[in-house]
Amino acid sequence: MASTRFLTTGFDTRMNFQHWRDRILQQEDLNFLLTNRVPRIALTRFMGWFSQIRQPLVRDVSLWIWQLFGDLDLRDARKTRFDSMHDCFIRELQPGARPVDADPQVLCSPCDAILGACGPVQGLTVFQAKGFPYTLPELFGDDPQAFAPYRDGVFATLRLTSGMYHRFHAPHDCQVHHVTHHSGDTWNVNPIALKRVQKLFCRNERAVVHTRVGAAGHPVALVPVAAILVASLRLHWLSPLLGLDYRGPDELPCDAHFAKGQEMGWFQHGSTIIVFTPRGFTLADGLAPGSRLRMGQALMRLPAGA
Repeated sequence: MASTRFLTTGFDTRMNFQHWRDRILQQEDLNFLLTNRVPRIALTRFMGWFSQIRQPLVRDVSLWIWQLFGDLDLRDARKTRFDSMHDCFIRELQPGARPVDADPQVLCSPCDAILGACGPVQGLTVFQAKGFPYTLPELFGDDPQAFAPYRDGVFATLRLTSGMYHRFHAPHDCQVHHVTHHSGDTWNVNPIALKRVQKLFCRNERAVVHTRVGAAGHPVALVPVAAILVASLRLHWLSPLLGLDYRGPDELPCDAHFAKGQEMGWFQHGSTIIVFTPRGFTLADGLAPGSRLRMGQALMRLPAGA
């Protein structure tokens, strides 16, 4: 099994490499070309297979390359020896590594993330980036009951980078009562692509997880969106793996209950979760696009008196 010793050798060389890597990837045209103008779905299927290879040399070299090109940090991982790259990707954390805000008025971040576009929903319109709108029906589907609670509501886009912790958790005590699966593409969801591809979130593979939170049963929707290399979603209360190869029903009624901070599932690789709440919720103080969040930190506040 791979050890952290293998992953931490050549620190100076790695830092120098990452400096030049970052300079290259800051060239937006090149970044977009390398991460989108490729056979996205075929590459995603290949990575789904390759990442689960348990051959020691393949695993060790994969993790080494991942650390060179990504922001992989294993300091708070429950274990530091992994069977495969996939095993590392869906790693659990040490107990207590993510304290959960216990305030019942707080809706927590369901995952580690960088906060993207966020704020009020303008009628039924949301912005993935400046000048790039999409609508709730385009993201949720045509059923008005699915998106009506979020008209003029509040949203927050949570982007997970490749090296982040990729399990996600209940943002509040909640009941999950329905999941809608939408098949689609696997465009990259980084900020460069969001400024170039219109309605990107509505094009990609995604699921809409409908919940009711708190004693008042406020509707809250979590929308995990897949991306290149990342088109599978494991939800603990559903037996099938949702992704490119899923062929089951797209409307999945369910009845699952979670305590605040309890694990709900994971991405097979990194991506985005968009959180939607009704009018009356507010973003937590101090949050703005670019803020880094950890699972359990305050994301929004419930309506006063809820």
